[in-house]
Amino acid sequence: MKRSFVHSLFWKFIFTFIASILSVSAVLWIGYYLAALLLSFNPSSSSIFTMLLRWFINQIGSLPLMTVTGVILFLAFFFLYSRSMITYIEEITGGLKEMAHGNLAYKIPVKSFDELGVMAEHINVMASRLKQSIDEERDAVKAKNDLITGVSHDLRTPLTSIIGFLEYIETDRYKDELESRYYVNIAYEKSLKLKKLIDDLFDYTKLTSGELPPALEKLDLANFLRQLMEEYVPLLEQAGMVCRIEAPAGTLLIEADSAELVRAFENLVTNAIRYAKEGQYLDILVAQADGQVEVIFRNYGQPIPPSDLPYLFERFYRADKSRTNVTGGGSGLGLAITKSIIERQNGAIRVASTGRCTEFVTVFPLAGKKEASPHHLT
Repeated sequence: MKRSFVHSLFWKFIFTFIASILSVSAVLWIGYYLAALLLSFNPSSSSIFTMLLRWFINQIGSLPLMTVTGVILFLAFFFLYSRSMITYIEEITGGLKEMAHGNLAYKIPVKSFDELGVMAEHINVMASRLKQSIDEERDAVKAKNDLITGVSHDLRTPLTSIIGFLEYIETDRYKDELESRYYVNIAYEKSLKLKKLIDDLFDYTKLTSGELPPALEKLDLANFLRQLMEEYVPLLEQAGMVCRIEAPAGTLLIEADSAELVRAFENLVTNAIRYAKEGQYLDILVAQADGQVEVIFRNYGQPIPPSDLPYLFERFYRADKSRTNVTGGGSGLGLAITKSIIERQNGAIRVASTGRCTEFVTVFPLAGKKEASPHHLT
């Protein structure tokens, strides 16, 4: 808040002081001449007021009388003129009491440009930042508790199965060697799932902690995607799918950590293979506009329900709870990891799903540009 010199609290008190003196002088001057006029017109008047006035003047003197009257009037006028400042101080004090009782959302109105107004504004900013800090700490505690709950739940399920099958083998409750190998194979598959969950959890924690910044380098995004998808040809053929890539001619350079970007795109590709192979095609569309590059991973499988879309990138969230048992599912961390990686590359990601297709849209700024906006391209 900008304030001029004359709007300072010091000068307000000076003006109040001067205004009080001038007001007292005016009242005393008017009173003096009214009294002189009254006494001169009624020299022999016997009214109580006139008698008292003559007695005070004769016994005490006009100067002491005017001095006492002036002091009383000065205090009255000073209190009257400074009442707004006193009221505002009381209002600020009341606001501080509200905040002290935990109501950090309370805002003290800023009514002036002096030190009181500046103080009120600073108190509001301080309370707002303190509230934000407390909310962030509360959210962090909640996130940690949610993470522990999610990890405990997802670790317990495969671990319980592994212990159950190993106990079955340990107590010789299988019929023959073939059944024993069958149980061992199930326990092995569950162990792999458990290892993947632990690896994903480790990666997610490493990415979100911010301790290791990405090693950014310039990448030709279209060429990067073509090389990546060559490695997925066998898996796509096994799933009966074909990947089609559309990209503009020329070089589209972005700044990204290639190892992290591989992990992010792998999650999107494996999701399409796992959940959308009936659609037969995985289309990867690359477009450029206004200093940004948009990459669309489009599959034609079953649509994602609209109610699930806002939560798809949350950790341990699975849009289709039943498909875990059918397809082998995932750790529930894949898309959360993807989002963290994309944002670490100064990019953004969003998802849209209709009856025709599902699109995961990633947006990156071209090399040397600012951060990408998730809604910049359509």
